[in-house]
Amino acid sequence: MIKKFIDKLLGKSTGVVAPGVPAGKRVEVGKAEHGIDPTLVDERALKVVSTLAEGGFEAYIVGGAVRDLLLGLRPKDFDVATNATPEQVKALFRRAFIIGRRFRIVHVVFGRGRQDRGLSEVIEVSTFRAYLDAAAAQQIEGNEKTSKSDMAGKTHVVDASGRVLRDNVWGPQVEDAARRDFTINALYYDPQREVVVDYHRGIKDAKKKLLRMIGDPATRYREDPVRIIRVVRFAAKLGFEIEPKTRAPIKEMVALLDNVPPSRTFDEMIKLLQTGHAMASIEELRKQGLHRGVFPVLDVALDEAHRHDGREKFVHLALADTDRRVNEGKPVAPSFMLACMLWHDVLDRWQKLRQQGETPTPALQDAIDAVFDARIGDISGRGKLAADMRDIWMMQPRFERRTGNSPNALVDQPRFRAGFDFLRLRAEAGEMDTELAVWWEAFSTANAEMRQDMLAQARETEHARRVATHTETRDAPRAAAKKRRRRRRKPADAGGEADVAGAVPRE
Repeated sequence: MIKKFIDKLLGKSTGVVAPGVPAGKRVEVGKAEHGIDPTLVDERALKVVSTLAEGGFEAYIVGGAVRDLLLGLRPKDFDVATNATPEQVKALFRRAFIIGRRFRIVHVVFGRGRQDRGLSEVIEVSTFRAYLDAAAAQQIEGNEKTSKSDMAGKTHVVDASGRVLRDNVWGPQVEDAARRDFTINALYYDPQREVVVDYHRGIKDAKKKLLRMIGDPATRYREDPVRIIRVVRFAAKLGFEIEPKTRAPIKEMVALLDNVPPSRTFDEMIKLLQTGHAMASIEELRKQGLHRGVFPVLDVALDEAHRHDGREKFVHLALADTDRRVNEGKPVAPSFMLACMLWHDVLDRWQKLRQQGETPTPALQDAIDAVFDARIGDISGRGKLAADMRDIWMMQPRFERRTGNSPNALVDQPRFRAGFDFLRLRAEAGEMDTELAVWWEAFSTANAEMRQDMLAQARETEHARRVATHTETRDAPRAAAKKRRRRRRKPADAGGEADVAGAVPRE
């Protein structure tokens, strides 16, 4: 009794596995069968595994990284799972930080500086967790934001719908595998022995290109509704089929996504669109009947009512361009994709304000504010994300000015390349003159002398255009006057004589 009480205080498993969830059978698969190329494994992940092993703990590369290695792909991220607690992991590394409340994990940091600029790398380390019955968890009203005080000091908490809000009960590897979502993600790779530990036939499913949920799919979706989005993302990214039993409850369970914090749903949407398979993801969402009502931003961007106003073409070009950049190893920014998604909302409001007499720049600022005020999805007018979107949009009218020092100042803007890429997509969609995009591409890469020549030529072209416009405006009334013919009136005398001659004399 005392041992169980202490284990509960320390967050250790009490050995109670949820009924109906298969514990699985441990199978160790050697290199001859799994065929993983060890050169695809990140050296920092190897360092984390070896350090934990030297500290007397079990440690494995886990999850999506193992799945990708089995498929012959170089993983983008590496996660490590261990039987060491977060505090024990932190003690073994010079730069390690415990993060998270819902799931406490450790970030082991290599290098210094911003990760998105390649100056540092993070290996995420999680402790093996127990698979506990949701019925045995402490249930609270509300969610993780509204009930923070109720969750204080608790290790296993669910909301009224059964969604897991906190899960910090440690357990053995067999239970950790059972609590993972799909069989292809419940694989553990020991790079020192070059062995893959498989509890749920994940390797066979990977070879069959099949996405299969571990346990009862409805129960697993209820525990974490975001799994509905994840199954779509993996199907699109990997080209896998969703196993029928895994697919069956999706439409019925989709309403549970309303209970998920918008910020988390928003993050999942960004992952869906920026993994290099955005077009396939959209098609998979349609295939599963999830392309409406799940992501507010996508609802706006892919609204059938606007299918023929250029919106859908522009968004599809943006998605294809994002896929191309990801597959070429180039960076992509969420702000650019979102700016593309909401551009036609901004454009519609901008054009209406200009028609009402507002000047271009103030009208555009007001249109942007109105779109952000609508708070579409989890996007507001605050924060870096919104600031970058605003910069991209506000650059668009500036591209039409190619005189004075404006072009040089615009090219020096930190977000110029994003703004130009946006202009290029607009031209490709037929919204702008292609010549304008070609000119800016050449200007941005030209030296100082060539830029002067291009500006001089642009001034001459602009002058000629203004003269032509002025001439047309001046000559238009004359041409119209010439075209109008005045009706000739009959002479009064001729009319009078005719009337007299044609009159019948009275008696």
